[in-house]
Amino acid sequence: MTTRFLAAAALAALIPAAASAQVSYVHAGKLIDPQAGKVLTDQLIRIEGEKIVSVGPWKGAPKDGKVTDWSKLTVLPGLIDMHTHLVDQEQTENIAEPLLTTAAYQSFIAADHARKTLMAGFTSVRDVGTWRAFGDVALRDAINNGLVPGPRMSVAGAYITIPGGGGEVTGIADDVKLPDEMRAGVVEDAADAHRKAANILAHHADFLKLIATGAVLTVGTEPGQLELTEDEMRAAVQEAAKRGTYATAHAHGAEGMKAAMRAGVRSIEHGSLMDDEAIAMMKAKGVFLVADIYDGDWIDEYGKAHGWPAETLRKNYETTETQREGFRKAVKVGVKIAFGTDAGVFPHGLNARQLPYMVKYGMTPMQAIQSATTVAAELMSKTGQVGCDAAGCYADLIAVPVDPTTDIASLLKVPKVMKGGAVVKDD
Repeated sequence: MTTRFLAAAALAALIPAAASAQVSYVHAGKLIDPQAGKVLTDQLIRIEGEKIVSVGPWKGAPKDGKVTDWSKLTVLPGLIDMHTHLVDQEQTENIAEPLLTTAAYQSFIAADHARKTLMAGFTSVRDVGTWRAFGDVALRDAINNGLVPGPRMSVAGAYITIPGGGGEVTGIADDVKLPDEMRAGVVEDAADAHRKAANILAHHADFLKLIATGAVLTVGTEPGQLELTEDEMRAAVQEAAKRGTYATAHAHGAEGMKAAMRAGVRSIEHGSLMDDEAIAMMKAKGVFLVADIYDGDWIDEYGKAHGWPAETLRKNYETTETQREGFRKAVKVGVKIAFGTDAGVFPHGLNARQLPYMVKYGMTPMQAIQSATTVAAELMSKTGQVGCDAAGCYADLIAVPVDPTTDIASLLKVPKVMKGGAVVKDD
């Protein structure tokens, strides 16, 4: 059965289970348990409604529910990408791209990106910012209500950034006024950061995204340059803490990383120019690193071929290999590393391309899988809910023909995807 015939199943997977939960099973030839770091053989997973209720050895087909036969495949939890941008257009050479569509049309683009991500085996994502504020909130809610297929989403709502900083649409004429919805998180000082952070969370964002430094892809900013002050970031962190959540920081430069960590962020995005002190701080404070170490190759090859700005290509060149060597050091000292790709810079659905890079730069295949399952779940405070395949976890599962603990590249093409106990892809 091909993917296009499973739209109904995809929607059914997103509709809350009825009071009397339906029982179903999965027969797994191999089962990767990332929580234990083990690979089990010939396992039976019992599912009631959307949740796994038990896992144990296969002892023959049960008679009280349908069995999904993945007995010749390796099964593991659905993957988690901690750094996506589902709502915006994919990166192009046109710096004014965010201004070229209506908000209504943008929602259809977002739905397409969400479907592609789910079909690639990513059943949960953390979406870390959109140009139009709260488009990600709407997409998350549409998925949760069964209107469109997509992964479970945790969303940032808007970027908290300085005027003209890495979280702004830049490079346009000085006399062009951006829509207010594209500047919802632009802050002038710490007091303003309190107000804007509180407003973003009041609009149902799940966490906050702080732009601590300039960005590779934002024209007119430099990745190593500190933008938000430590006090401004601390103000946002305090607002998040009031509501039982956290802030993450986009930070390429080492000084921006350190300022963000002193301010209390839970994770660092990118970390491209990290130094030994920043790595030691992440380790000591238990701060997670989310490093998009695949992106550089895509930007270099695709960007050159499609006329991306010379400034962007220069900044990408200056950060790519430095980021990868920093990543290798962070792995070696035991920094908590969660899988995150910056999907949207490259086409959605290609997220798994980063996994072989993580192995190349120091991780074992099991560690790379854990970064995209258990470690990612821990960062989102969703341990035991997603990124796992034990009792109590959502029945979000994928299956591949080759055991990825022996060949991580097997995850580049995922033929079987289940979300909430329903098969949404069966190629």
